[in-house]
Amino acid sequence: MAEPAVVNLKEKLALFSDHWSPRIAGELNGQYVKLAKLQGEFIWHRHPEEDELFLVLSGELELHLRDRTVRLREGEFFIVPRGVEHKPVAREEVHILLLEPVTTRNTGDTVNERTVEDLPWI
Repeated sequence: MAEPAVVNLKEKLALFSDHWSPRIAGELNGQYVKLAKLQGEFIWHRHPEEDELFLVLSGELELHLRDRTVRLREGEFFIVPRGVEHKPVAREEVHILLLEPVTTRNTGDTVNERTVEDLPWI
């Protein structure tokens, strides 16, 4: 087993610049801790079997749900319950931390050109 290590989120986020392509920064109890940079609009999608936690590290994120829009600022998080259709929107670059089961695909039950199957570790 690897020695536990301190993870510096700013240092990890500095390792990549592409948007909508999460990186794995840690794993615990069947969950990945993912970091991502977002800008623009993503696609409508849902995760039939998994809840998804969005924690904003910097910037502002809109989570469009079919019945409302949730606005998250730095230091705020929201859990999208399993099965709830949502579309993240970042008007300017946003840095987020995601906590979700290792089986969670970034595009949920939709597979298209934005789907990332093999997430890199950082």
